[in-house]
Amino acid sequence: HAFLATALLTAALWWIKLLDHSFGWDLGSLGVRPRELAGLLGVLTAPLVHGSFEHLFANTLPLLVLGTLLLYGYPRARWPAVALIWLLSGFGVWLIGRDSVHVGMSGVTHGLMFFLFIAGLVRRDTLAVALSMIAFFLYGGMVWGLFPAEQGVSWEYHLFGAVAGVLAAVLLRQLDAPLPAKRYAWEDEPPEAEDPVIGDQWRWRRAPARPWKLENSDEFPVAGDDDDLDEHDDGPLADDPQDAPLGDDDDPAIRPPPNRTLH
Repeated sequence: HAFLATALLTAALWWIKLLDHSFGWDLGSLGVRPRELAGLLGVLTAPLVHGSFEHLFANTLPLLVLGTLLLYGYPRARWPAVALIWLLSGFGVWLIGRDSVHVGMSGVTHGLMFFLFIAGLVRRDTLAVALSMIAFFLYGGMVWGLFPAEQGVSWEYHLFGAVAGVLAAVLLRQLDAPLPAKRYAWEDEPPEAEDPVIGDQWRWRRAPARPWKLENSDEFPVAGDDDDLDEHDDGPLADDPQDAPLGDDDDPAIRPPPNRTLH
């Protein structure tokens, strides 16, 4: 639906230009004429009029892409945002624009790009950030259109469109609730749940300092169990003949192992 609505608006722009070219209509009166009372009509109609097919073609793809992103990502804020960008950009040109006729959708497209970019910064939810990155990656170069660099280009329309987009992003940032974060099954497990295969053997355990003193123990001690070992120490290591140190003639390879089982 988002793409369809944007495509219908784009098709309307092309129909208007085709009719203008075919019948030789003079649609300059529908543009914004700064500080003229009759020029206020252009605040509503100027985005629908383009000076040439090249001008319309340059605005077609940005309108399709940015309009679709806006309508898709912000179902509640989209129409208030479009209205604010449309009206405020034209009214700003009427206030301080150069003495000329200002037409075209470029002011609106600049507003859409800045709305998407700033909305991602102020909202910071996953969808808003993703749309912000896409918009700026594709049309971040619109920043240079805010400055008077080319003759015959209404940089005022671009500038006030950007200002309107930023303002709309800040004012309407709370209209659309962020999407709920996806939770995975492992996030709901207890923090120390045992593994179904290896049980609790995944837990880190320190090797015992004196394993031969764990005759009656079923497991290795964990950190801090040295004191318990010392409490049950019942004699020197040499009490057991097999615990005595090796002599010079003893061969470790043939010495019988201790009669204890370590767990």
